[in-house]
Parts: sequence; structure tokens; C-alpha cells
Amino acid sequence: GFYRPQRGRILFNGTTDLTQTPTDQIARLGLARTFRNIALYTGLSTLNNLMAARHIHIRQGALASMLYWGPARREEVRHREVVEDIIDFLEIAHIRKAVVGALPYGLRKRVELGRALAMEPELLLLDEPMAGMNLEEKEDMARFILDIYERRGVTIVLIEHDMGLVMDISDRVVVLDFGRKIADGPPDDIKRNPAVIQAYLGEA
Repeated sequence: GFYRPQRGRILFNGTTDLTQTPTDQIARLGLARTFRNIALYTGLSTLNNLMAARHIHIRQGALASMLYWGPARREEVRHREVVEDIIDFLEIAHIRKAVVGALPYGLRKRVELGRALAMEPELLLLDEPMAGMNLEEKEDMARFILDIYERRGVTIVLIEHDMGLVMDISDRVVVLDFGRKIADGPPDDIKRNPAVIQAYLGEA
């Protein structure tokens, strides 16, 4: 929602026009994202970064939360269980209490993915999740992305410049050339598409 399109609509589930929807409501609809440039709370721990993403699911009021008794305490326990499950899923238990600003780049990207998952999205938007990673980190991230889709049933829209990786993990690929869509289909079809070959490889 930071940039608004000059024309057109973005429909979610065929009804809600996201171009006219405030950002906080977009999150509540079930959309979460990661950023090309990591946007974590660098002074907080991994655990607290993930817990921060649970705020859209908090039902207890400020007073009950401050007193930390009864329903507020039970609610926090439920949120903590969700977060601990994600920590185990992404294999980051060893950095649970680490301050994220001091973590290596690849682990910070994984924490950011965990924070997006903590929102329990229906649709997960990943903006270049492999950017700046080494080969081992890319392989780990690709595995987690596939597991999110296959084991958690979350639909993923991925923007990525590593074409080999895109072809390996995607069901459907949309190709843009200077903002114009030139191809849309299964990876095998995209590899053979003349317009894609011309745009990305050039002609002799």
C-alpha cells in the first residue's frame, strides 16, 4: 500500500480491491510479506520479532494485557505456541533469544520469513528472498518455501532474479519485460517461450 497504482485493480479472493484497502486491513485479510531489504526490529530478539507479528490476532484490550491475568495470559500463551512452532519449523531455535541485528544475513532473512508466517497468512508475498545469499543459504530458503506451500498450504507469490531457482520451485511463472507481461505459464513452457528468450538472453 506504500505505492498506489495509476490504473487497474488488485483483487484478493475475487472481491476485495487491495488498491483501495488500508494496509492494516490488508494484513487482517490474510496477506503477509517479506522485504528485499530486511525490515526487522534489529534491537529485539528473534522471539520478540515473531511475537510482534501476532499483534493483528490479539483480542484482549490494553488494560488486560498490562495486568497479564486470566484471558490475556491465556491468549499470550496461545500466541507463543504459534511462534514456537514457527521457530521449530524454520530451524532457528538456537537463535530464539539472539538480538537479530547481530545475526548473519542469511539467518535474518529466515527470521523475517518467520515473522511473516507468524501472521498466519493466506497469501505470502516474498520480495527477492534469496538476494544476497550464498548457495547453501539459498538451498535452505528454497526448502522452507516449498515446505510452507506443501505442508502449511500457504499460497506464495515470489519475486526473484535467480531464474534457476524460480524454475525449480514454481508451479507458474509470470515474466515481465520493463513492467509489461510477456509470458505466463508453467516453467517448462516459459523456458521455451521466444519472447522470454529474446528479452532475457537477446538475439544473435
